[in-house]
Amino acid sequence: MHNIRLSKNSLGIVITGGSRGLGYALAEAFLSAGDRVVICGRDQQQLDTAISALEKSFPEAEVYAFRCDAADPETVRAFAGFAREHLGQIDRWINNAGTAGRLKRPLWELPLSDILETSATNLSGSLMLCAEAVRIMNCQPPSKEAVYHIFNMGFSSPGATFSRTAVPHKASKRGVAEVTRFLSRELKNEGKTAIGVHELSPGLVLTELLLKDAPASSLKILDLIAERPEKVASALVPKIRCITARKGGVRYQPLVFTLLKLISGMARSKVR
Repeated sequence: MHNIRLSKNSLGIVITGGSRGLGYALAEAFLSAGDRVVICGRDQQQLDTAISALEKSFPEAEVYAFRCDAADPETVRAFAGFAREHLGQIDRWINNAGTAGRLKRPLWELPLSDILETSATNLSGSLMLCAEAVRIMNCQPPSKEAVYHIFNMGFSSPGATFSRTAVPHKASKRGVAEVTRFLSRELKNEGKTAIGVHELSPGLVLTELLLKDAPASSLKILDLIAERPEKVASALVPKIRCITARKGGVRYQPLVFTLLKLISGMARSKVR
């Protein structure tokens, strides 16, 4: 059981893909800060397990779960309504849901269904979830300062270049980064100054998504440079909660730190 820091500054938090991995760790960190949290996931069994564990760890907290497939317009719309109904006000919306696809193969060897599912979940899903988040936030009390914030997880060019995943994942995640940039500009042009849109960069996180189908030769390197979800979440959540700017990214740590960590780890291995 965790201690909750109850505060008048409690925020309404939405986390997609919150039933496991980094999304779950983010939910834990926000609940520890005394925030109210809604999570979603597309696997009902995993979602049930997650919400039971969170309710057990934080018996005094407000935490809710809803089954949602980010690629399905109907469940996205229903999830947005559920979040608004249960939180009242949504202060931070984190689009963490995503998939790397079922297979890591060249594009021409992938089933078309896998290409479609990956692209729809990552890119179309982020677009639809952003649209619902803006619709909700636009109806909340306005302010001259950016008080409501949306976070997307796209790929930078270097991130896509070094990713081991298939083309649909890399391309759709690069598209998510463009969604963040274009939406931020559109909100500014429309005079919607109370809503900020940001790129959220957690770096390499030791999750099932990262380790899936990783060759044995890569596991040691990943263990050197990737971080546990709980550690990443504990660093990101204070930054997410305190953000005031309307644009700009939130990063776990600069890429150079990861490179230095890799070099240091490899050097220690050679000494041994």
